[in-house]
Amino acid sequence: MNIAANPVVEADQTVYLKDYQKPSFLVDSINLDIQVFDEQTYVNAKLVMQRQTAGDLVLLGRDLELKSILLNGKALSESDYTLDAEQLVIAHAPDQAVIETQVVIHPESNTQLEGLYQAGSDLFVTQNEPEGFRKITFYPDRPDVLSVFTTRVEADKKFPVLLANGNLIEAGEAGAGRHYTIWQDPTKKPSYLFACVIGDLAVLKDRYVTSEGRDVALEIYAVEKDIPKCRIAMEALKHSMQWDEEHYGRPYDLDNYMIVATSQFNMGAMENKGLNIFNTSCVLADEEFTTDAAIMRVQSVIAHEYFHNWTGNRITCRDWFQLCLKEGLTVFRDQSFSEDLQSAAVQRIDDVAVLKAHQFPEDSGPLSHPPRPDHFVEINNFYTATVYEKGAEINRMMSTLLGKEKFRKGTDEYFSRHDGQAVTVEDWVAALTAGSGVDLSAFLTWYNQPGTPKLEAKGQYDAAAQTYRLSLKQSLKAHPKYPDLKAVPIPVALALFNAESGEQLILNSSALVENAVQDGVYLFDAESADIEFSGVAAKPVVSLLRNFSAPVDLEFNYSDEELAFLMQHETNGFNQWQAAQTLLERILLNDHAAGIYIQAMKNTLPELIQKDPLLASRLFDVPSEGYLGSRIDAGYSPAAIQEKRNALLETLARELGAFCKETFLALDPDLQKEFSQAMGVRALKNIMLGMMARQGDAQAFELAYEQYQATGNMSERLGALRVLVWNDAPQAQAALEDFYARFKEEALSLDQWFMVQAAHPKASAATIQYLTAHPDYDLTTPNRIRAVSGGLNANPVNTWSFGVQHFIGLAKYLDEKNPIVGSRLLQALSRWYTLAEPQRGQVKAELEALKLQVKSKNVSETLNSMLNV
Repeated sequence: MNIAANPVVEADQTVYLKDYQKPSFLVDSINLDIQVFDEQTYVNAKLVMQRQTAGDLVLLGRDLELKSILLNGKALSESDYTLDAEQLVIAHAPDQAVIETQVVIHPESNTQLEGLYQAGSDLFVTQNEPEGFRKITFYPDRPDVLSVFTTRVEADKKFPVLLANGNLIEAGEAGAGRHYTIWQDPTKKPSYLFACVIGDLAVLKDRYVTSEGRDVALEIYAVEKDIPKCRIAMEALKHSMQWDEEHYGRPYDLDNYMIVATSQFNMGAMENKGLNIFNTSCVLADEEFTTDAAIMRVQSVIAHEYFHNWTGNRITCRDWFQLCLKEGLTVFRDQSFSEDLQSAAVQRIDDVAVLKAHQFPEDSGPLSHPPRPDHFVEINNFYTATVYEKGAEINRMMSTLLGKEKFRKGTDEYFSRHDGQAVTVEDWVAALTAGSGVDLSAFLTWYNQPGTPKLEAKGQYDAAAQTYRLSLKQSLKAHPKYPDLKAVPIPVALALFNAESGEQLILNSSALVENAVQDGVYLFDAESADIEFSGVAAKPVVSLLRNFSAPVDLEFNYSDEELAFLMQHETNGFNQWQAAQTLLERILLNDHAAGIYIQAMKNTLPELIQKDPLLASRLFDVPSEGYLGSRIDAGYSPAAIQEKRNALLETLARELGAFCKETFLALDPDLQKEFSQAMGVRALKNIMLGMMARQGDAQAFELAYEQYQATGNMSERLGALRVLVWNDAPQAQAALEDFYARFKEEALSLDQWFMVQAAHPKASAATIQYLTAHPDYDLTTPNRIRAVSGGLNANPVNTWSFGVQHFIGLAKYLDEKNPIVGSRLLQALSRWYTLAEPQRGQVKAELEALKLQVKSKNVSETLNSMLNV
C-alpha cells in the first residue's frame, strides 16, 4: 500500500479557545523506530491508546506517505479509515487500540525546519513545537496528550551521534555500515517535546550532582571547532540547575541533560525534555567571537530552556492558547536568574527596553492580542512579545504583590498539584492563590484582554496637613474585538524623596501592602483611586512604578526639573534610567530643551561610572528611532525623527566634549574583576568613541582603529568597527576586510559583519543588494537572514524606503520555503498605517498586492491582521 496525503490545504480556518474539547483517545505509550537514509526516512510507530471520551480516533499527520496501518494487529484497508492532508480518522475504534503505522518522510528536502529536517550535510534535528511532530508520524499531536516515549534511532555510521529524549538503554550494529540506539524517557510528555538528533558532532561533557544526590551527565554537542565556545554555556547550565534548586526547590529528574547546537533553527532554542535543540547563537559564547550582550543572552537562554523542565515539561499546557502559561512564567524565571549575573538594574532596563520596543507597539497595533489569545489561524504566529514578555510581566506583578516568601509557597503548591499534567492559566493562578493565601484571581483579566493600560497619576501636597495625595486613574484604548475591557490590578511600586536633600522618605499610608517602609507597593485595582501619605514635612518628589512594577503606560505631570532630580537622586537604578528616558522623549517628541538632561548627566556620571559602569552606560540610551516612531499613531515621518535624534546626539557629544575623551582614555576593562563591571566599562568605552566621532575629534578614528586591532574581545572590536563604518572613516574598508578575513569561518561572528553594514545609517538599496548577493548570505539559515534584515530595520528611514521591498520580497520567497520566519520578518512593516502620506498609501498598496501572492497560513494571517486597521 502506498498512500500519500495530499498537499496541505492552507485554508483560513480559525481555531477558538471556547471550542476546546478533550481528545477522544489518550496514548499510554509510543514506540518509535526512525530509520534515516540518504533520500528518505522510514518511521514506524506503535501507539498503545485508550478511549477518554466519545468520538472517533483521530491521528494528525502532515506531508506523510503512509505505507501501512494496523489496528490491534489487523491490517486496515483504505475503506477502514479516512485520510486527508491533515489527519487520519478511524471511526468506531475500540476503547483499547494499538495502532501501528509505517510512513516515509523526507527530512532532506524539509526547508520549513519543522518536524525532522536536515540541517546541513552532517546533521538531522527535530523541531516539534508547536505542531511539528505530525510531520514525523501520525499521532494525536496536541499538548494534552502525554505519553511515555521509547525511541529507536538508526542511521549510517557516518552519523556517529544518535540521540533522543530520556535515558540510553541500548546501542548496537544494524548491519551494512549502520548502527542504532534506543532511548526511553520515563516521564510522560506531549509530542511537541519529542526530539531526536542524527549527526556528526563533537561533545563537551561535565557532571552535576543535584540536591537529591542524582549524578547527572551533562553533554553539549556541536561541530568540533565550536566545542571550546560551549564552556560558558556549560557553566551557565550548572549555575541554572543550582539556582532552580535554591529559588524554587526544583532538582533535575533525569540521569542526563543534553544540548545540541545547530545554525539552521527557526527559534532561539527548544526545551525538548532532556535533549534541548539550540540555535548556535544561543549556545556558543566566547569573548573573542561573541559580544558581551551575546554572552549574557546565551546564559539567559540556557537557563530559560533548563527552567522549562518544570515550567513547561513536567507541567505543560493543556492547549496552545495557554502558551503564555509556560513561556511567560519561564521568561520571568530566566530574567530573575539573569539579575544575579549582572547589574540587577541593568537587567531590568534591558528587559523593559525589549518590552517597550516590541510588545508595546504590538499591543497598540493591528497585531494586538491578549497574552492568552482566544483564537488563531496559525499558532506559530503567536510566539510573540505579548505571549513571552507581557506574560512574564504578569508573573512579575503577582510576585511583586506576594513577596518572595509567599510567591515561593504559591509555586510549591503549583508543582505539587499539577506535576505530570497539562493545565491552564486558571490552574496556575488558583495554585498561587492557594499556596500564598492571597486571592490573585483578578490577574486573570491581564491574560484575557489586549492592550497596554494607561496609568494616569496626579500628586497634590497639603502643607498645612503635611499630607501628599496621589490620585490614580486607569484606562484602555477601545478594541473592536474586545468591547468589554475591564480595569486590571496594577501593583504600583513607589517612593517619596525630599526635594531638597534627595533623601528617601518613610512612607506612612495604610493603603500600602506594607506600611512604614521606604519602598512601598499599592495595589490599584479600580478605574480610579486616591492614596494619601501622612507626615510629609515638605512637598516631595514622587517615584512611580519603581522597577517597572506593571506593564503600563505611565502619565504623570513631572516637571523637567523633577525628572532631572530623579536622574541624580533616585535609589532605584531602573527608575533612574526611566527618568532619563522620559526626559529624552520630551526633548525628541515635544521639543523640550536638552540642557537640563545634559546638566543632569554631567552631575550624575562621574560617581555612577565608579559605582555601576554598566548602569552609567545605559543613561546614554537615547531612545531609538524605531521606538520613537512607535509613539506616533499618525503622520509619522521617519526622516523628521531621525533629524531630531541626530541633532540631540550631536549636542550631547559637543556638550560632553573633553569628558568623553578623558573617560575613554581612563577606562580599562582588564582592571575589572567582575564580568558585569568589565562589560560596563567596555560599553562606556564604545559610547565614548562614538561621541568623540560625532564631535569631529580628529583622534577618534585613530583610537577606534587602534582598539579594533589591539583587542581580543568582540565587544571592543565590534564597537570600534561600528564607529569606523557608520561614520565612513578612512579606515572603515580596511577594518571590514580584516574582520571578514578573521571571522569568515565563524558563522555567528560573520553575522555581525553583515549586520554592521546593513545597519549603516546611510545604507542604500545597493548595500542590501550587495549583502544579500554575497556568497556567504544563506536563505536557508535564519540567523543570516535576521542579521541583514535586523540591521536594515535598525534605521526606520531605510526600512520605510527601500526596505519595504526587501521585507516583502523575503515574505514572498519564504512563504513556501520557511513561512514561520517569513511571517515574523514581515512584521517589521506592521505599523505602516502610522506613516504620513504618501508613504502610507504606497506601503499599503504593496502589502495589498502581496496578499495575492502568498499562500501559507503563517504569512497570510499576519498580513491580514496587519491590513485590518
